Amino acid sequence: MQEFKLTEHQLAFFETFGYLAFPGLLKDCIDEIIEAFEEVWASRGYTHNGKPHDGTKRSCIVPFPDQHPRLCEVLDDPRIDAIASGLLGDDYNFMPSDGNYYAGDTGWHSDGGNFVVRQIKIAYYLDPLTRDTGCLRVIPGSHLLGDNYAEALSKGVRNSQENWGIHGREVPCQALETEPGDVVVFNHRTKHAAFGGSGWRRMFTMNLCQRVPDDHLLELRDYLNGVARFWVDRAYGELMMNTAGPKRMRHLEQVMANDGHLAELSRKSREEMDEPARG
Repeated sequence: MQEFKLTEHQLAFFETFGYLAFPGLLKDCIDEIIEAFEEVWASRGYTHNGKPHDGTKRSCIVPFPDQHPRLCEVLDDPRIDAIASGLLGDDYNFMPSDGNYYAGDTGWHSDGGNFVVRQIKIAYYLDPLTRDTGCLRVIPGSHLLGDNYAEALSKGVRNSQENWGIHGREVPCQALETEPGDVVVFNHRTKHAAFGGSGWRRMFTMNLCQRVPDDHLLELRDYLNGVARFWVDRAYGELMMNTAGPKRMRHLEQVMANDGHLAELSRKSREEMDEPARG
């Protein structure tokens, strides 16, 4: 396999616009990835929180790549590692990531904004998608917090009809139309959305971030708290941890050293879910 590395132009583009697209990057192995994706969902009975996916709303599994050895290996792919290392440094963290069946529109939002280090999402869309059938849309430059343009977007885009007199699908943006095997990467702060898609759009993600400085580890633990609502005791699945070689382990070790509180949070989350039934 030819060595893959981000160019200076790609790095500058990401810094300025907050996203990158890689058409056909994983075309050589996408059939294996789709098969693994389907095997994970089939093993769960195509359910989310015990409810079968029926195409009316999003279904999600967290952690997801961790559920299948082939999906764990995607993190080890030299092309994916080159993207992550180029944007985050060689010691980046792999964070809890999700697998989804999307349904309908997803309004404009960002995935984060206040974390101390840069966070990115690598998205793998497993169906052909156009701007009218649910492809990812991004607003270039919307990740630049503190910038007047980005701040105005952040305040107004969720209520675009009220603020600007236009539907969310009419907000000026870049529509990243994709085919299976394409890879899309964006800053967690980048505003993104999707419109017009079916109820069975397949997509899984890999969330990544820069290594967190030691004096900000409490923020890392707070970020990981969100995983507890999926009733998991660790940030990663056992397969992701148990099949990790030294290189992958470098990207897991900091999170593994700071997720010990999740078991108790997960227990409390389960109890809270059971309370109405007991009542």
